[in-house]
Amino acid sequence: MRPNRKLRAAIGIVLVVGAVGYVLARGLGSSIEYFQTANQAVANRAKLGSETFNIEGSVVPGSIHKDRSKLIFSISSARVQVPVVSYGSPPQLFQAKIPVVLSGHFDGSTFVSDQIMVKHSASYVAAHPDRVKSPYR
Repeated sequence: MRPNRKLRAAIGIVLVVGAVGYVLARGLGSSIEYFQTANQAVANRAKLGSETFNIEGSVVPGSIHKDRSKLIFSISSARVQVPVVSYGSPPQLFQAKIPVVLSGHFDGSTFVSDQIMVKHSASYVAAHPDRVKSPYR
């Protein structure tokens, strides 16, 4: 192989490897969803500004109110409460005392959300073994 061809081949390989690395890094980085707890978000409110992010907290009992096209409630974490206005439809499992992750942004001291995700675990079967029967037992 001539020196010119070797150089072109090396440059081509470097470009392909770099492009694949870039695509993998962007894809893996954006597929991981992070959230801040309510107390972390309040502490970082000035830095967050009106940036969209995910916030986590438990729904405060007695705070849920439906007002036309919006749902008004509060979440708490480590004794810090955040008032929330949500314009998305809540999931069926949405209720007081349940942990939720909300996607949205701060508007003053209120968190404005367009998506509510209910956090749940696989502990249902362990807590209520009589309710769930497997056909394979």
